Amino acid sequence: MTSQLQQQAAIGYAQLLSDPSTKVVSTNSSQTQMVKRVGAKIAAAVTQYMNQNGYGEQIKNYKWEFNLIESKEINAWCMPGGKVAVYTGILPITKDEAGLATVMGHEIAHAIAQHSAERASQMALAQVGGAAVGVATSNKSETTQAVVNQLYGIGGQLTILKYGRNQELEADKMGLSFMAMAGYNPSTAVGFWQRMSQASSNGAKPPVFLSTHPTDESRIAQIQRDLPEAMKYYKGR
Repeated sequence: MTSQLQQQAAIGYAQLLSDPSTKVVSTNSSQTQMVKRVGAKIAAAVTQYMNQNGYGEQIKNYKWEFNLIESKEINAWCMPGGKVAVYTGILPITKDEAGLATVMGHEIAHAIAQHSAERASQMALAQVGGAAVGVATSNKSETTQAVVNQLYGIGGQLTILKYGRNQELEADKMGLSFMAMAGYNPSTAVGFWQRMSQASSNGAKPPVFLSTHPTDESRIAQIQRDLPEAMKYYKGR
């Protein structure tokens, strides 16, 4: 299942980026450079950690890729195999590299923890080709939507799967450690989630990837409890 997910994800990612309705921000953009820089740091740290702790086999076929997509959506995601997209709509809330590392660390954690595979095992394969396409692809071409539908049916993240609460909290915890390993202070994650909460309370449409997340209050409280462990990775640099 994992191998299949990664192959399908790579195809879907490439089609999404090549779709005429997808506006990939030029690599000349300072924002794109920041996304690629933060992503590369986290990917390198995660790869080193996995290899050193006997989990290298799990990510040996990862082909990391990071792109910034022009969209008002407050969103970001990581597909199985390390295909990452960040939407420009989330950048005013991330504010800086540490905020961006919080988001990317969380989304990469979903992929590393194989949450897509877990979800796939819970979903009927009969949904392949028949599942409703998520908000993230509502304006895409029929070709891209067909690929997305297939990915959704087998558990891919292109439509931003609705992970369970426990999976979200696990991704939060792992994400804190990942951003710390990459050189970003994990304590800054609290500020990001507070800004996200404020944006939502001000009427901003919550991002798709938060649709089944824990409440803001419980998430921040849990992050604060997880910080001491994550700080060990940060202080060790």
